[in-house]
Amino acid sequence: MAQLNNDEITVAVVVVTLSVVILAMIWSKILSSSLKGAPPLPPGPRSLPIVGYLPFLSHELHKQFTNMAHTYGPIFKFKAGSKLHIVISTPELVKEVVRDQDENFSNRNATIAASTFSYGSQDVIWSDNNLKWRSVRKIFVQQVLSNENLQACSSFRRDEVRKTINNVFSRIGTTIDISEVSFSTEAHVITGMVWENASVDSHLVAQLQMVVSKVVELLGKPNMSDFFPSLARLDLQSVERDMKRELQRFDRIINMFIDGRIKANSKESKEALQHEGKKDFLQILLELKDQKDAKTSLSMTQIKALLLNTNVMKRLSSGNFSENFIFSNIGHNLLVPSDNCSLKKGFLTNLTRAQGPKRCKNLAKHDPDKGTSLGNNLKFFPFGSGRRLCPGYALAEKMQMYILASLFHSFDWTLPKGEEHDLSEKFGITLKKRKPLMAVPSQRLSDVSLYM
Repeated sequence: MAQLNNDEITVAVVVVTLSVVILAMIWSKILSSSLKGAPPLPPGPRSLPIVGYLPFLSHELHKQFTNMAHTYGPIFKFKAGSKLHIVISTPELVKEVVRDQDENFSNRNATIAASTFSYGSQDVIWSDNNLKWRSVRKIFVQQVLSNENLQACSSFRRDEVRKTINNVFSRIGTTIDISEVSFSTEAHVITGMVWENASVDSHLVAQLQMVVSKVVELLGKPNMSDFFPSLARLDLQSVERDMKRELQRFDRIINMFIDGRIKANSKESKEALQHEGKKDFLQILLELKDQKDAKTSLSMTQIKALLLNTNVMKRLSSGNFSENFIFSNIGHNLLVPSDNCSLKKGFLTNLTRAQGPKRCKNLAKHDPDKGTSLGNNLKFFPFGSGRRLCPGYALAEKMQMYILASLFHSFDWTLPKGEEHDLSEKFGITLKKRKPLMAVPSQRLSDVSLYM
């Protein structure tokens, strides 16, 4: 009986082994036949097991991508952790992604930090392309950042810029951080547009700025959980935990703003708003929350996501202003799926296109015509393109041009004695100068009253 059992076991093992071999052969044949009709992967550097090309990525990723494009061509791949990425570096390929097949490439792969800070991708940036996203973006564009609303706020923007000119005039002959001046001006403008009519506690505003600064820092921090999704639950670098903590602080601060605004929405304040002829962003969002139309109504979580998104974009967008003129030093990264390579996700970098030797000469030398000669086309678009075009583009364009023109018209600028203009940059969620641009203003206009 024991011998029979051993024979049965032997037969079973042989049958199972043969079955596995046959199934493996069938699966391999099916897989190879299916791959014959699939487009091939683009060239790229060899990767190490598990970690891929991650150990070889430099801190200046935009420059490394440019050099890799010289080696592997206008489209190449590399593997970072368990994820495969595609880099494209010509306007023709970009057009294929963001114009010709815009709808197929419109969703974005949110990092863990981005998904957390946007309340589960409920903001304009990270939400999937669906009816709700289109409705929220429409609110952004038509209700807040429309030409009509921007025109209504023009006097407010003008007053803030005049305050900046007066502030710089009081510091003539001293060294000034241009980035800080521009950020302070744009911060006041955006804050005024978000809750101009609210009674804002300066202490709360200071707390909010600290939270936003920390959020931006966490968004730009490399996170192993993004490269190895299987490790996401462990949160080895505490990025998700830290972001949740900052989000709780933001909730506490923003709830105070919202509660104060709801209490202030009395009949008297409504009449005052009507007299003003314009409403701020917070007022518009609260009114949409009370609407019964499912297409335009917003939840309180979505309102918070939009408010946090607005404040984060304020800090992100203002960091590069005036540091290499206007359009010759702005960069923006997009996460998109890859089309020609049968991939679900990819990485599209605008910086490679902006800095390619075929696009610009003398990359390390400042040239105001370098940006403007590129034109408003797919060789250079720092605010994105297609349906994912940044809705704040119109405001950013108006503010940056206006601030820059005002500073150059009102003052003559020189570098501090003994210093040279350093154009080296620091890569991150936005491209920043490694060394802040410091300049010394002197009076240019003879009439002192123009500075008051």
